[in-house]
Amino acid sequence: MGKQLTFILGGARSGKSRYAEELAAAGDKSVLYVATAVPFDDEMAERIKRHRAERPSHWHTLEAPAQIGTAVADSKSDADVVLVDCLTVLANNVIVPLPEPVSIEVAESALNVEIDQLLAAFAASNADWIIVSNEVGLGIVPAYPLGRVYRDALGRANQRLAAAADRVIFMVSGLPLVVK
Repeated sequence: MGKQLTFILGGARSGKSRYAEELAAAGDKSVLYVATAVPFDDEMAERIKRHRAERPSHWHTLEAPAQIGTAVADSKSDADVVLVDCLTVLANNVIVPLPEPVSIEVAESALNVEIDQLLAAFAASNADWIIVSNEVGLGIVPAYPLGRVYRDALGRANQRLAAAADRVIFMVSGLPLVVK
């Protein structure tokens, strides 16, 4: 069987990252971990530090807050597995800096560039890819315009990745539910 794109969705603290890391670690494969988080405050810096310490030391890490597809291609990695954690933070990194008021069209366009690059990098690589994202459509409607634009743009990006993926897994309370 050829390479696979696995897309893992779920809510906050649903076990998405843990499950993705277990999938990446299965077998004797080399892993490129693509981290999208930016330490914009002390709590986030501590969270990033903790995540780094928890990852296997033999995994290679690529810090890429945006333009992930290009960053992976430029890294010339020969990893067997590329794990992107996570699309939710990538969307934040791309949408929040846009000049306000941000329209849904502008936000989706900016995020679609990222999705296009991700899918092109996957197509050009020989690796299995695992991409993690939050399912943001199950909660309340955000009370502010940027929150609604973010939720809608990420929801549509999630739909694109789910359509392109070979496998889609939805995490609920640490349990993986195979959707596709």
